[in-house]
Amino acid sequence: MQVARFAADWAASLGRPVDPRERMALAVSGGADSMAMLALAAGAFPGRVIAATFDHGLRTASAGEAAMVADWCRASDVPHRTLYPAQPLPRTNVQATARRARYAALLDWAAGAGASVLATAHHADDQAETFLMRANRGSGLAGLAGVRPRRTETLADGRQVMVLRPLLGWRRAELRAVAKRAGLPFVDDPSNGDPRYDRARIRDLLRGQDGIDPAQLARSAGWLAEMDADWRLLADLFWAERMEQDAPDRLRLSVVGLPRGMRRDLARRAILATRESAGLAAPGFDMASNIESLLDALDLGRTATQAGLIVKPITDIWIFMPAPPRKTG
Repeated sequence: MQVARFAADWAASLGRPVDPRERMALAVSGGADSMAMLALAAGAFPGRVIAATFDHGLRTASAGEAAMVADWCRASDVPHRTLYPAQPLPRTNVQATARRARYAALLDWAAGAGASVLATAHHADDQAETFLMRANRGSGLAGLAGVRPRRTETLADGRQVMVLRPLLGWRRAELRAVAKRAGLPFVDDPSNGDPRYDRARIRDLLRGQDGIDPAQLARSAGWLAEMDADWRLLADLFWAERMEQDAPDRLRLSVVGLPRGMRRDLARRAILATRESAGLAAPGFDMASNIESLLDALDLGRTATQAGLIVKPITDIWIFMPAPPRKTG
């Protein structure tokens, strides 16, 4: 029953029928969630699952945890590989640094193994925690939409791998029960309860109350993800219709009749496109960067600067170009 449910959830997350020739790559840490996913996937897609464990080397127990996963895979005829960071991880901002290194290694492994999909074991409780963490930081629509069921990553050499989250409809307790009933080995990462980390504090908050339903929070994040996808589609259409490249490093954008939210989205796109054309790498800028003061100035008809660019409004046309070098001496 649970294997059939998992297979259906996999296909739903994939957004298309499962190709019977497709190879499924799984990221398995050794926790109860990922071990349950591994067993469910092996049952749903026998002979087509491969697994990898990323040993970040930050804890003395991590090598043994990777060996535990490898042993189970060997006994279950699931090909497994242990991956390592390309270089030792720094001890500052450790969780974010380890996450980037983990995904880089896993994506490269999956692509090299001929898998077009890499599945992770994010579930409904993870989604609820992400929603609350980002709400607490004042995130907008894209942030509150949380973890997406799927996203496509393009590697530096052009290879593409879809990152899949087939367990977003499952609760943590359900997956732990699956692992226990199947007699799967698993470990509990001590960092999951470390109050130094935002996620651990949010997890503790949810655990200690019964007025907030994590499943409902996860459902809300899912609706917001759908809205965000619709918004991005509209933004793509407006971008195609209203952006003109005047010169290699000069861009013209019509914002007539657009609400502030859409002007914000298109302005960020224009900044990124102009910076790329001009070869500007600093200061840092991305689609989450704050540009409210820029929008305020442009709405008042004033020329303003942002991220190494000058933006000049001519009625409802905004012109983006590199700022001239500062004079020195």
